[in-house]
Amino acid sequence: MTQRFIIEMGMGNSQYGQDYTKAAARAIEDAIRHSTIPMFGTLGIAHEMMQVKVTIGVQAPDQVDCEALKAHLPRGTVTVKAVPGGLDVTNPDTGNVTVMATAAVEAFLDPQVLSDT
Repeated sequence: MTQRFIIEMGMGNSQYGQDYTKAAARAIEDAIRHSTIPMFGTLGIAHEMMQVKVTIGVQAPDQVDCEALKAHLPRGTVTVKAVPGGLDVTNPDTGNVTVMATAAVEAFLDPQVLSDT
């Protein structure tokens, strides 16, 4: 069993091209941009022990390349899933659709890892 020890949220967009994966990548970057977890070095815990679960909210979840998004997470064992959410905004003058994605990035550890340090 694991316990969540961090959650970060972010938002990203794709203004041209209606690219849901690009918007999702930007949301992930926004979520983790200012995060640092010094406990790994301090306690001598390998980053690989951390499970990272990413949930992406967009209007067209089937158009998100979840495998490609894993590369945007620098540490841990990563899973990414896309769910309905986010927002599509159509410019009434041009018909261009701006895609907005939201991301929740959660990090989990087995409590035993912490008690062993």
